[in-house]
Amino acid sequence: MRKSYRIEVDCPNCANEMEEAARRTPGVKDVSVNFMALKMSVDFEEGRDPADVMEEVRRNCKRVEDDCEIFVD
Repeated sequence: MRKSYRIEVDCPNCANEMEEAARRTPGVKDVSVNFMALKMSVDFEEGRDPADVMEEVRRNCKRVEDDCEIFVD
């Protein structure tokens, strides 16, 4: 399952760090962050609940870029 989320991040380097942090999160099959569009697209592993995985993605991204935001509404 693939879902897109609106993000808030200050610079392209920070967006890359968010992408790497999200990619290392269990339950994430693949991820791409588009800094210009302020979007994060996430492919979830089969059988994983996107809401649960995104909570962990958020925590991991905040560790590398504490002023970033992922809107999962």
